[in-house]
Amino acid sequence: MIIRNLKDILGTASEVRAPNGNWESRRLLTRDDNMGFSMNDTIIKAGSVNHLWYKNHLEAVYCISGNGQIEDLATGIIHQIEPGVLYALDKNDKHILRGGTADMRMVCVFYPALRGDEVHDEDGSYPPPDKG
Repeated sequence: MIIRNLKDILGTASEVRAPNGNWESRRLLTRDDNMGFSMNDTIIKAGSVNHLWYKNHLEAVYCISGNGQIEDLATGIIHQIEPGVLYALDKNDKHILRGGTADMRMVCVFYPALRGDEVHDEDGSYPPPDKG
C-alpha cells in the first residue's frame, strides 16, 4: 500500500515547475511506484497559455478548483474548464490549455507512468517512457 500526503511532496524534487512559470506539478505517483500510471496534483497558473501534445502518453485531467479552457487543435473547439470537469486526451490530442481568472488545480493521470521529473519539450510533450 502506498500512502502519500501532498504536504510531504511540496518543496521536494517531486514538485516540478515549468521553466516559464506556467504550471507546478506535484508528482504523487510515478513510474517507480509500479502502478502502470502516474498521478499528479497540478496547478495551471491563471492567464497562462500552454501548447501541449502528449504524443507519448494518454492523460486524463479532473479540475477541482479554478477555471480555464482547453482548445482541441484538430477541431478548433474550445471547452470551458471549471471544478467538476474532466477531459481525457485519448488520441494524444494536440491542445492549448489556457488558465482563466483563477489558478486551476487539476488531478492528472498519465499512462504510461511518468518518471516524475519531466518538463515539456519544445513540442509540448514529455519524452517516451523508455527514455531517461
